[in-house]
Parts: sequence; C-alpha cells; structure tokens
Amino acid sequence: MSAPATVAEKPTGTPTTTIAERPGWDLPGWSMLGIGLALLLGGIVAFTVGLVFSVVGLIVTGVVLFVLSLPALMGLTLVQPNQARVLQLLGSSYSGTLRTPGLRWTNPLTYRRAISTRIRNHETGQSKVNDADGNPIEISAIVVWQVADTALASFQVDDYEEFVAVQTESAVRHIAGSYPYDAEGRMSLRENADEITAAMSEEVHARVRSAGVEVIETRINRLAYSPEIAQAMLRRQQAGAVIAARQQIVEGAVGMVEMALGKLEEKHVVELDEERKATMVSNLLVVLCSDRDTQPVVNTGSLYQ
Repeated sequence: MSAPATVAEKPTGTPTTTIAERPGWDLPGWSMLGIGLALLLGGIVAFTVGLVFSVVGLIVTGVVLFVLSLPALMGLTLVQPNQARVLQLLGSSYSGTLRTPGLRWTNPLTYRRAISTRIRNHETGQSKVNDADGNPIEISAIVVWQVADTALASFQVDDYEEFVAVQTESAVRHIAGSYPYDAEGRMSLRENADEITAAMSEEVHARVRSAGVEVIETRINRLAYSPEIAQAMLRRQQAGAVIAARQQIVEGAVGMVEMALGKLEEKHVVELDEERKATMVSNLLVVLCSDRDTQPVVNTGSLYQ
C-alpha cells in the first residue's frame, strides 16, 4: 500500500499569488489635455458650422473630432504626492501602477484605483490578555506602517487597512502572552521594552507583508496589570523594593561595622574581648539598620555588672 500523500504547508505571512507591483504605462497629461481640448473645440465648431450651413462633411467631421476627444480626456488621471494609481484593464486584469505625481494620461479603458502610500499610525485597542506567568494584563501598541506594494494591497486582501488592524492586534496579543510582565533573570515586558518592541515589529511585519504593507515602527503604548490584581501586584512590588533596600542597608552596615572594628584594633584605641565586640556589633547594627532615630543609653557601670 502506498503512503498517503502529504500536503506541504505554506509559510505564514507569504503571498499565495505571484502578483507584484510593476510600473504602469502612461504619458504626460498636460499635452494630452491640450490635444483633447483642441479636438473637442474643433469638433464643436465643425459640427455647429455644418448645422448652420447644412454641410454634411463638416457635421461628420465634428462628430469624428468629438469622438476622438473622448479617449484623450477620459485617459487623464491625477496622481497626488505620496499616492499611487492601480490600473485594471476593463476592471479585471492588473495593468500596472502609476506613482509619478501630477497629471498623467493612460489607457482610458483602465479603472484607476487610488491608494495612499503615506505613512500611517494605527493604535490597537486596549487588550486584556494573560502574560507568560498567567497574570492578566492590559496592553496596547502603536504601529507605524505604509503601503509598499500596491498590487498586493489591492488584490491580495479585501481591505488592507482592516487586515493590518486585525493582524496587529493578534501579534500584540501573542507577544504579550509570550513574556512575563515582570520577572528577574529573564526577559519581561516591563524591563526589556526595546527587545520586546523589536520582536513585536518583526511579528507584525511577518503577518502583514502578504498585503504589501511595510511596518516602520512598533511600540507599546500602554502596559499595566488588570484592575482586579493591580493592588496585589503593587503590594508585591513594594515588598520587593523594601526587601532590596533592606538588603543593601544591611550589607552597608556590616561593612561599616567591620571597618570600625578594624580601625579600633589597628590604632589600639581600646582592647575589646569577644563579648564586648559582640555588644558593639549589636549596637552598631541597631543604629545603622534602624528605620527610626535611635535613643542612646549611657551605661555608667561596668559591662560585666
């Protein structure tokens, strides 16, 4: 028995057709506008004179000139700066793209769809997702993009703007669920913003390039814990900050006590046995590590009484 045939999976984000943008055929529009107006005016004059003097030849000439002026004028199209015109012959096949700004003339039988190639901003809605540790967070991002291939944008998807919006939100949700909000010793959304936004840009670009869209920049606009756990997480962060501060204070205090004992022994200021050293260390640590002002107690007797 022969093995069942397998179907090769198509890579995510790659175009399913071979269509690509190519320059469309066009001519300078102002010269064609002059020719069209000349033919139109000539046809009107010839037709009017032919009717007045009953000259059939002038009437026919006027009609012919008028008909010839129609394609000359109908082929005119205005291309604005940072705009492209996608040409479709008889509304079906792709005929090219006009990118040269100004008044242009092309085949009058083509449908000319205007597509903006300007740089645009898209802000995703505030999404509520779980991070890699399962904590609910709220995140939103801003994507800066523009159309790079007008053919793909026109024929690969139904609505490239809606496609960018949906794919961007999907990428933001995926990235937010792949990393913890805050963590020590590993990459997190809060501490590694530059690396996270770079990964987000790559994923968004991979998702929208099939629509002829180029991602220029992606950045996180809002990042926070969800309201139901925000207070608990804030207390945890505060506790962590207090512990870190205490740890640093203790390390500094131990160093100062060690330095003080070393100086006393080095300069032979006073001879201390082990019990007096322990008492001195205890007093110094209380003074240095306390978060309140300490009240000194003067001992007028002997340490051993």
